[in-house]
Amino acid sequence: MQPEPAQNPDTVAGLGEFGFIERITGGRPQPSTTLLGPGDDAAVVAAPDGRVVTSTDVLVEGVHFRLDWSSPEQVGAKAVAVNVADVAAMGAVPTGLLVGLACPPTLTAEIADRMTEGMWQEASRAGVGVVGGDVVSAGSIVISVTALGSLQGREPVTRSGARVGDVVAVRGRLGWSAAGLAVLSRGFRSPGTVVGAHRCPQPPYQAGPEAALAGATAMIDVSDGLLADLGHIAASSSVAIDIWSERMEVHQRLVDVASALGSDPLHWVLTGGEDHALAATFPSAAALPPGWRVIGTVREGSGVTVNGRTYEQPAGWEHWR
Repeated sequence: MQPEPAQNPDTVAGLGEFGFIERITGGRPQPSTTLLGPGDDAAVVAAPDGRVVTSTDVLVEGVHFRLDWSSPEQVGAKAVAVNVADVAAMGAVPTGLLVGLACPPTLTAEIADRMTEGMWQEASRAGVGVVGGDVVSAGSIVISVTALGSLQGREPVTRSGARVGDVVAVRGRLGWSAAGLAVLSRGFRSPGTVVGAHRCPQPPYQAGPEAALAGATAMIDVSDGLLADLGHIAASSSVAIDIWSERMEVHQRLVDVASALGSDPLHWVLTGGEDHALAATFPSAAALPPGWRVIGTVREGSGVTVNGRTYEQPAGWEHWR
């Protein structure tokens, strides 16, 4: 019998499955919501509300990220951010993360360490811990994160609650990730603020629960583009939404980048995905929390318009189309 070839100790295969798991989770602090963390067959997370908000997103190398465009830390942070943003969009506070990581056995331990460090850093920013998950071998890197959250006694803010007469408001940046993607796609790596927005979004996690407390009637994470995602609220609520372009915030940096690339910065703001801002509807008399800005209104009818007219370009991203 031929002996098995020695594993490179500097790769995840060299660490072994359980050595890798210990390296990912060992000695990491957990929030009070983690009653039993990694190390058993399953974790135990507090759910004093009696309900658990949960959401899963999958990031695939070459589709959602490229390691020649983003650092491993940025990839890990992005995997956490896109999931916790969904929990926030329900008006919930995150309580735990489950991470599934598939990668080639030749992935270096250094890259794996840096990727998981990015996950833990972003989890800390969101006030949550990685409570468990799984690691497996695969031909490319695939990261699946399931986020858990607590409504803290509130009702969830769904996509179906918008009412005629409500105002539409947003919290967070829009168009920055699309601008960063356009820059990277042209082979450039600057300006750093724009490129960084694509590499690692910064969702306003606390804004979700704050909007719920302020009486938001519907809310959504802007992951595929503002018009596309508001379209989900309009369809679920059986209403029409009209956006006012003069109320949209188009940062001068986006204007400068668009001018250099021959693009339209407003198009990025209206249709660009992966910023993970929050969009919500509120009763017209509601006092909006700090940082939210009104950009439109809810009307009778269906669909989403800009200044009362149909937007003629694609409204956002959709897989397989």
